Amino acid sequence: MQSRAKRSTRSTIRDVAKTRMGRRPIADRQPGRITGRGNVLVTGGAGFIGSHLVGRLIRNGHKSITILDNLSRGRTENLAAAWDSIRFVKGDIRDQETVARLMKGIDLVFHLAAQSNVIGAIQDVDYSSSTNIVGTAVIMQAARAAGVRRLVFTSSREVYGDPSNLPVPETAPLIPKNAYGMSKVAGEMCCTMSAGQPPETAILRLANVYGSRDYGRVIPLFIESALDGRPVTIYGGNQILDFIHVDRVVDALVKVGCGDHVAGPVNVGSGKGTTIVQLAERIFKLANSHTKIAWQPGREAEVTRFVADTARGRIHLGLEHPDDPLSRLPELIAWSLSQAAPVSRGIAV
Repeated sequence: MQSRAKRSTRSTIRDVAKTRMGRRPIADRQPGRITGRGNVLVTGGAGFIGSHLVGRLIRNGHKSITILDNLSRGRTENLAAAWDSIRFVKGDIRDQETVARLMKGIDLVFHLAAQSNVIGAIQDVDYSSSTNIVGTAVIMQAARAAGVRRLVFTSSREVYGDPSNLPVPETAPLIPKNAYGMSKVAGEMCCTMSAGQPPETAILRLANVYGSRDYGRVIPLFIESALDGRPVTIYGGNQILDFIHVDRVVDALVKVGCGDHVAGPVNVGSGKGTTIVQLAERIFKLANSHTKIAWQPGREAEVTRFVADTARGRIHLGLEHPDDPLSRLPELIAWSLSQAAPVSRGIAV
């Protein structure tokens, strides 16, 4: 862990911002909503969700966007279309000096940087806990010191563990069953322990997100296997999960970040459950694949049941979702076919 932190301390900075991205004086910052004139910091902005968010912010007219990413999972190619409109910093959220420097003049922080893989968190508990807990504390402290107006934290459905009832409301008890879920609960506490003091904080608890640029998780791995004709590995087989397309998640991020402040956590999911077998069979059909399922015993650390109660998101953010949460699978399969080579050969988590 220390070696990673040291490498991040010697992080390199590539600033491709144009003159128009200069910091605006405090007098230009408007109370309430954050407009395109506000200065935005996106941690983890080169990752799957982060890069989609950055693209949306640019299309929405934001002129000053800084990205902090250590590229442990993110990729600069995810930002290729945005490269001339952003300031990219390769660095670690645990590096207090770097974070404090980048936080100056920022109005809005989207904090997405995290070790976001359940099995990865088990395999490297030190990195997961230090990044997701210590890193979030560093971000919060720097945001407060810099006078940031609002910070949006991406939490996870993993904070609930295996709930007894579905769908799961935000008021359900937080009983994480793995190190990743525990670290997200602690991250939420970092955001809420100073309620009433700036910055305003908003927490989104994300369900299973899918879309282009993702890798190493259940849907991209199933698609890879189906297209390659390899067996799809399923652990247990009794999972029922809530899948939501990344565009819907970006909708929620932008609304909670740039609209009126919403206090308290908000689930971001489709509100509909899909069994893991239904998911596999649908991908096989869409990919015209005759591959088989390779069954393995269930893994204790994995959450097997989650469907989000989405009422709060509809009421406070106006979030609506299609009747079919997996309606974007065909375009994702087409995108996967367009890639020169699969990104990973891992096992679904």
